[in-house]
Amino acid sequence: MSSALLAIGWEPELRGILTVLIGVAVWMGSVYLILGTNVGARLGFIVTLTGLMGWMALMGGIWWMYGIGLRGDVPTWTQVEGRTVIQDVGLLYEAGALDDPFDFNKEDDPVESSAALAEQLVNSGWAKVEPSAPEFGQAQSQAAVFLEQESAFTNGEYAVTAVFEIDPPHESAFPKLGPNGEFDQLAFFHKPYFTLVEVAPFQELREEPGRAPTQPEIDNTQQRQYVFMVRDLGSLREPAAYITIGSTIAFLALCLILHRRDRFVAQNLERKAIAAA
Repeated sequence: MSSALLAIGWEPELRGILTVLIGVAVWMGSVYLILGTNVGARLGFIVTLTGLMGWMALMGGIWWMYGIGLRGDVPTWTQVEGRTVIQDVGLLYEAGALDDPFDFNKEDDPVESSAALAEQLVNSGWAKVEPSAPEFGQAQSQAAVFLEQESAFTNGEYAVTAVFEIDPPHESAFPKLGPNGEFDQLAFFHKPYFTLVEVAPFQELREEPGRAPTQPEIDNTQQRQYVFMVRDLGSLREPAAYITIGSTIAFLALCLILHRRDRFVAQNLERKAIAAA
C-alpha cells in the first residue's frame, strides 16, 4: 500500500497549493498586517480588499486587451458532423452549403462544373477568399487534417483550388464601437461562420526507374471534392473579461462602503464637536 501511494505524483499539486497559500499570506497578509496596526482590523481589511480588487481590475483589463494571462478556448476549426468531406457535388445542397440544388451531371466537364458552382456559391452569399489572404492558408491546412481523418486523401494527392467563406469573422462578431467597428473589445457575441474548401485530385504520378518523378498535375477528368467546416471563434478573452467586470464591481462597491463610512465618521465628529461646544 505504501509503495502504491508513493507512486502517485503529489508533488506538483502540493507545491502549487503551497505556493498559492504562501503568496496570499505574504503578499495580502503583510499589507493587511500593516494597515490593521494603523487603522484597525476591520477598516484595514476593507482597505486591503479594496486595493486587491482594484489591482485585479487593472490586471484583468490588461489581460482582456492583449489576450494574455488566464485565457479561454482558442479559435479552432470544427467539423460539420456528417458533412465534412463532400465527395459528391450534388450533396452540397443536402449538406446546407447551397440554398438551391446544383444542376450537376456526372458527365459534365469538372472544370466547367467547378466554375458554375463557384458562381452559384457567390450568388448564395459565399465570398471567395483570395489565395494571398491568411484565411486561405489557415483553411487549407485544416482541410488537410479533415481529409486525412476521413481517409479521403493523403498529403500530396490533391491541391486546394478555392476557398469560400460565409459570414466572415470581421462581420460575425458584435457589438462593436466606432464608426467602422474598429473597437471590438466588447464583441462578446458572434455567429458561427462556415468555410468551404474546394479540393482537386492530382493525376497518378508516373514513376520510372532512374528518373525523377513528374510534377503533380490536377486531374481534370475527376470531379472536385469539398471540405465543409465551421469556425469556432472560441472564448480567448472571456476569463479576463469576467475577472475585469467582477473585480470592477467589487472595487466600486467597496469604495462606496468606504465613502459611506467616511461620511458617518464626519457626521459623528461634527455632532461631538457641537455637543462639546
